[in-house]
Amino acid sequence: MPEQCPVIQTVVYCTPVHPLGAPLLVFGIDPGSTATGFSVVYRESNRFVLVDAGVIRTRVKDPIPTRLKVIHDGLTEALEKFKPECVAIESIFKHRSSESALRLGQARGVALLAAAQHDLEVTAYNPMTVKKSVGGSGRAAKAEMVRLVARLVGKQLPSDAADATAIAITHIITSAFTSRVNRTTPATRSRR
Repeated sequence: MPEQCPVIQTVVYCTPVHPLGAPLLVFGIDPGSTATGFSVVYRESNRFVLVDAGVIRTRVKDPIPTRLKVIHDGLTEALEKFKPECVAIESIFKHRSSESALRLGQARGVALLAAAQHDLEVTAYNPMTVKKSVGGSGRAAKAEMVRLVARLVGKQLPSDAADATAIAITHIITSAFTSRVNRTTPATRSRR
């Protein structure tokens, strides 16, 4: 009898109360071909509220199309459950191995497809931007980022879910900054 592949390991931390005018509900994704982290976060006052976070795991011995389907199905399930307003995802960065870069690109592609199928705006952030936003330094180590995310949301998370949470937090911070700049910048007048 074939082993069943675990689709999603997730824990719901709180029920999202998202009335009209409430804070931005962001779905963060840390794509990977063996483990794709996801997180649902919003900001309330001066704290980040973790609604849900989890890791979609695939089996290395399964064919790539099967693994990509597991990732897509898991993300689709979470997007339908939490109905976020937007998606933040890690952008592509340099890899030592072209094969691992290709696998990451494929996992990222199915994540982008899931977001597009739900008509969600997607914003990509490179790892250094995420580290600077959450940790204050673009050179923070992985273990340090996991610890910082745990401090920000009040929960210890698996590494991939913590990365997705950091990406979502980065989007919240960036969106708030952009919003403030747009409100305070006077409209440019044309000279006649």
